[in-house]
Amino acid sequence: MSQPRRPRAAGFGTGLVALLTALVLLAATNGAGAEDTEARPRSGNWTSWQADPAGSRFNGQEHRITPATVGNLDLKWAFGHAKVPGVYLGSQPAVADGVLYVGGAEGTFHALDARTGAARWTFDVAPVAGAHSTTSPDPVRSSPAVEGNTVYFGDNRGYLYALDRWSGALRWSLKLDTHPQAQITSSPLVYNGQVYIGISSKESGATFDLTYPCCTFRGSVVAVNAATGQLTWRHWTTPEPQPAGTWPNGANRYEPSGVAVWSSPVVDRETGTIFVGTGQNYTGAAGDTDSVLALNAATGAVRWRSQEVFPDTFTVACGIPGADAYCPSKANGTDHDWDFGASANVFSIGNRRVVGIGQKNGVYHVYDALTGAKVWDRAVVADPNTKGGSSGIQWGTSYDGNRLYVATWFANPGTLYALDPATGAILWQTESPADGCQWGGAAANPELCQRAFTPAVSASRGLVYEGGADGKMRVFSASTGAVLWQYDVVRDFTTVNGVPAHGTALSGGGGAVVADGMLYVQAAYYPQYPSASGGALLAFSLR
Repeated sequence: MSQPRRPRAAGFGTGLVALLTALVLLAATNGAGAEDTEARPRSGNWTSWQADPAGSRFNGQEHRITPATVGNLDLKWAFGHAKVPGVYLGSQPAVADGVLYVGGAEGTFHALDARTGAARWTFDVAPVAGAHSTTSPDPVRSSPAVEGNTVYFGDNRGYLYALDRWSGALRWSLKLDTHPQAQITSSPLVYNGQVYIGISSKESGATFDLTYPCCTFRGSVVAVNAATGQLTWRHWTTPEPQPAGTWPNGANRYEPSGVAVWSSPVVDRETGTIFVGTGQNYTGAAGDTDSVLALNAATGAVRWRSQEVFPDTFTVACGIPGADAYCPSKANGTDHDWDFGASANVFSIGNRRVVGIGQKNGVYHVYDALTGAKVWDRAVVADPNTKGGSSGIQWGTSYDGNRLYVATWFANPGTLYALDPATGAILWQTESPADGCQWGGAAANPELCQRAFTPAVSASRGLVYEGGADGKMRVFSASTGAVLWQYDVVRDFTTVNGVPAHGTALSGGGGAVVADGMLYVQAAYYPQYPSASGGALLAFSLR
């Protein structure tokens, strides 16, 4: 179905054209403040994980999908991901000028026609990052960022790539950390000629093997020259690990370690300040644990930091029955796993510039962006110990100029909230629907299904987008929280690339992308409902 064309301005005087243009732009911001002039995506574009430099995850220029039309969304095409055991794919697409860019499950990165899903090109990281391992698959979990003629993304081996976005040719690559467990789950922020990204690791999970000499990784935030791929600066989040004796089984022990940077940076362009959250220690108790960092974009110098929980020392060994000796923090109750996995939102309260961010203990914090002084907190989880740090605010939040939208994961049940950005007051809240596990594909495996909101939240004018572990993608009213549209993804799909696909939970790490009358979501995450096929990237359009 063809879309209505915008009115043409030809024949009007330049003054009237300017007035009409100003009115259209004002209406498109939906009441947003001054920060919403910061490179908001056009209707056809959503070019990074953050959607804009301030991290709003809001497309105020989307004019086709509205509260009146959202009920007409239908599946347009599906792209199949290879089945790789143990891989939960979370690469959120980027859309720019009719092309969609997304990471794959087997160390591949794809450019697709955004309207049809037809392949433009595919890039394989193996020749750069080394041969694939049959025991340790290397998905591209990082979400891409498109800037100019280049697309940037990271991979599961700790490399950052810059590709020509039209041909897929490699411009440069850089291994950001030589630690064998380093990986990139953060997504790039491109600002003022630099690429900013965090470094995380698989080392916490490596401790499932109690003979592993835990732990020697330390997290960092880096800036890389966008044109040359040269490292500009690095901020380490914890001191270098040192030998600290042995574990009970004789394996070497090191500390302090950890403080991975899982989340994606954002920037306040007025002050040139990068904001990012950090993870917990793996061993010891030192560094920027569970902190919000404000870094000088030019130098990496710390302008301020706010440490919300200390100490917090946790690895997966803390969850192994009978392995308390390998989790010393359990003895004093500091094995929280309450780090910042979510990215921040920069916005204004009146004339005051602030930065807000959600934490895995279920608290959304707002700070003065210049000083780090706390403005307000809002706890949205009564018992943050539910499933450890997985009950709280996991991946990211959205801001549309009127409200903040915050979702909780395994919070029994997961709940979507609209908060007043000035005070933190709850304006409305909507639980993951009670019947979500009783219909659709998840109903066949109720023992796997959970009432949990998984991805980062996204928004467009009047609408909020959030998916769940029950395999339902939903769109909510921004003003009331009512469910306006939902789609069950736990099913087989015929795909444009011929790869068998079976949708599972909506993917964490990223969230919905809304651009040019299309909705794009990844359905390739935990829980993985039984299937011999991999997950799917799904594209919806209006009937």
